Order: sequence, then structure tokens, then C-alpha cells
Amino acid sequence: MVLAVAAHPDDIEFLMAGTLLLLGKAGWELHYANLATGNCGSNVFSPARTRRVRRGEAREAAKRLGAHWHPPLVDDAEIFYEDRLLRRVAALVRDVRPSIVLTHSPQDYMEDHMNASRVAVTAAFVRGMPNYRTRPARPAVNGECTVYHALPHGLCDGLGQQVLPELFVDTTAVQAAKRTALAAHESQKAWLDATQGMDSYLDAMEDMARVVGRMSRRFRFAEGWRRHAHLGFCAATADPLRATLGGLCQPNPAYRRGLAEADSS
Repeated sequence: MVLAVAAHPDDIEFLMAGTLLLLGKAGWELHYANLATGNCGSNVFSPARTRRVRRGEAREAAKRLGAHWHPPLVDDAEIFYEDRLLRRVAALVRDVRPSIVLTHSPQDYMEDHMNASRVAVTAAFVRGMPNYRTRPARPAVNGECTVYHALPHGLCDGLGQQVLPELFVDTTAVQAAKRTALAAHESQKAWLDATQGMDSYLDAMEDMARVVGRMSRRFRFAEGWRRHAHLGFCAATADPLRATLGGLCQPNPAYRRGLAEADSS
């Protein structure tokens, strides 16, 4: 099982959908969860109507990805690293029993993304702890779970420092399907153009994938990933993305050089 956990409707499509599509083609069962409703993502609709519209768009996007959709749990700007949300997301992890969790970068330009990453990591970490009580109650589950962090929007952290991927995944063959999934979020074009100057969110997604592809020096379009530390999750050598995708998954030598330089300083 693969569980993608993101903050808002359309985040999965922007950052993770190519990898999800490739894993689906390889036979993995896909699960799709946005923690927030997207209720603030409109300058035209009321919050209540925006929730309804974006819920329908997210369900359609998940369908286009071939993924099981899971309903959001909080409103926008309410994703906090706090007890109630942790217990609900931990229940989802125990229900799905994923071997792979895909989530946001721990460093990003906005708090909802970073908090969603922290919540997803802890929810995966406590999956096998019988004394940790989820809401609703679910029994602890065993088995390895490898957590991967996507690249942030803009490929930089909140201070403008570039975030390098550990792995590149070649999404060229599924880029059209990724664009189709993102296009399900029709309400976001006007909103993003007006508030973030994205000038066509579909082209913005493709531009990011093209930049990451150039970073790989091999792929036309790509998504970038970093593995979370294995302790408490999986074996030190566990890397199911590379094991599944083979030549479509390429390590980034620059990432390893950066780690080595940091260790020697």
C-alpha cells in the first residue's frame, strides 16, 4: 500500500502524482489523503461552498490517479502538530497499513505543508505502538513503512535556500496523466492566478517537473524525493521506490556530496 498525505487539495497532484501513477502501474494500491478541506482557496465562494467544491474536485482527482480517496480532517491553516489530529491521522495509517508514505518536505514555504509532514511522520511512527490510542480506535499494526518527503513548492525552504532531492523519479511517461489529475481542481486556476501569480497552475506544475528533470541531467520531467530516517520505520537499506521503479529512479550525487560536506565541517 502507498499512502500520500498532503496538506490541501491539489498538493498531491503538484508534488507527488507522477510517482503515485508509476507505483500504481507497478501494482501498488494507492491511497490519497489531504488533511485540510481547502476552504480558504477561493476569493469568490464562501468557505462552506469552497469546501464542497474542493471536496468534489479532490475525489475526482483521486479517481483519475486510480487512488482511494480519504476525507479531509480540518480546515485550511488549522493543520497543527497537536494531539487530536495526530490520533486521527494515526488511525488512517493503521487502516491503510502502508509500506510507503509520501508526504511534504519538512522545509517548505508554508506552515500547513510543514505541519502535515510532521503529522504524517509521527502517525507512521506510532503505527505499531499498542499503547498509543487512535481516534477512532484502531489496533496497532506491524510491518515496515518507508517515509519519503517530496520537494517543496518553489524547490526552496522558507528562507529561500534550495532543497536538493536524494532521489529523482522520471515522470515523463505519466506527465500527461499527472496534468489531467491536477486539472480536476478547476476552482484553483483563478484563485492561484490572483493570489500567488502562478499564471496557469497546470503550466506551473509542469515547469517545476521540468526543472527537477533538468536537475537530474537525465529525465525530461521528474519528481524529487528524500527518505526519512529509517529508525522506527524500516530497515536501514529499505528503499521501495528504487526497488519498484528501477531505472526510473535515480540517486542524486549532489545530495550525497552535500551530506558528506556537512559531516566534515
